[in-house]
Amino acid sequence: MKILAIDSSAVSCSVAVSEDKQILAAQFVNNGLTHSQTLMPMVDAVLKKAGLSAADIDLFAVTNGPGSFTGVRIGVAAVKGLAFAHGTPCIGLSTLEVIAANVSKCDVIAIACMDARRNQVYTATFESGSLKRLSADEACAIKDMTERINSYNQPVYLAGDGAKLAYEVLKEQCPRVHLVDESELYQDARRACALAYEYKDKAYESALLVPRYLRLSQAERELKKRKDKSL
Repeated sequence: MKILAIDSSAVSCSVAVSEDKQILAAQFVNNGLTHSQTLMPMVDAVLKKAGLSAADIDLFAVTNGPGSFTGVRIGVAAVKGLAFAHGTPCIGLSTLEVIAANVSKCDVIAIACMDARRNQVYTATFESGSLKRLSADEACAIKDMTERINSYNQPVYLAGDGAKLAYEVLKEQCPRVHLVDESELYQDARRACALAYEYKDKAYESALLVPRYLRLSQAERELKKRKDKSL
């Protein structure tokens, strides 16, 4: 099975193509350019490097949240368009699960943390290796993670673009907490390819693919606040 996976859910952006569990080609950028500028040229480049066209792909995958509202929308729109154009199934993956898949150490707790601003993170907890989920994806204040982390008897490793911020807040009260290596910090489409292969039986048609934001955008929050004040 040939899989093309996309991640544009945060500042970095990546695309990968795999055949079953083998990566054929991949590209990762963290250059500050907008994903609307970089994503589709990356898709074209990775397909060309793999010697494939979009029509050869059997499954399209994308991290459909949580993450940057704009970034998630761009990735989801790209995969919906590619999948619809070729009548190919697709699948949305939790960005947090893709991040947790980076944690290479065995027998530890992996906590994915994405910066959600205002000292909050999008987060979820997993057993490393098996990626057994121990908590649902959620948005929470960093300080509210303390009790959960201290409930584990194993070392706890933080990954994701919010991991460094969370570590600085938590390290004094959570003696078991650690940061992953820099190479394991960010979500990567190569991991998304591997997860998509595991979940291939859960794929669906492009019309069913939607973003998963976990919370309202800032514009929606401000609109709700204005409406509440007017009542």
